[in-house]
Amino acid sequence: MKQEMKIPQATTKRLPLYYRFLQNFANEGKRRISSQELSEAMKIDSATIRRDFSYFGALGKKGYGYDVLYLLEFFRQTLDQDEGANVALIGVGNLGNAFLKYNFQKNHNTRIVVAFDSKAPHEGTEVNGIPVYHPDRLEEMYHEYNAELAILTVSSRSAQVMTDRLAAINAKGILNFTPVRLNVPESMKLMNIDLSVELEALIYLIRNSD
Repeated sequence: MKQEMKIPQATTKRLPLYYRFLQNFANEGKRRISSQELSEAMKIDSATIRRDFSYFGALGKKGYGYDVLYLLEFFRQTLDQDEGANVALIGVGNLGNAFLKYNFQKNHNTRIVVAFDSKAPHEGTEVNGIPVYHPDRLEEMYHEYNAELAILTVSSRSAQVMTDRLAAINAKGILNFTPVRLNVPESMKLMNIDLSVELEALIYLIRNSD
């Protein structure tokens, strides 16, 4: 189920969380929940939940709350949970190795299918069952493995170069773990995760809390 309206990125990032917690409620045999119950479970303000849900129309009923199975099916379709996503990993350093070991084990529809690293031999090797090639073969092997998006964990100096190469082969999106603010074409989706910024923000909150 595709939504044509513009959904804020903050809301978009919460959608998989809603789906995960609704799965937990369903597994517990819960059939009806309120926004307050969901708020307490997720530690997200109930007003935020209601606002997020409002982007998708009337998902609940006043005085009744939300039907868990209906919401679960709705978000499953919204997130295209039936359609797998093949991911390419660019950069197999410490963080990249962690991704290869984890490889989205809790989500059977999302998986890293190929990786690229400058230390890999041109003919390729395997790490945790995932083929790893030298970046020289990116243009050749990216579509060979039907990759749809990429996780970028390369050095800062290589980040934009690799992004440009991914854009040239029409990669649909990048999850960027480098501190570099990347320039991407409008056709490409980009999400930035800067661990050092997140850590600094957490330290600020700790030191400035009442």
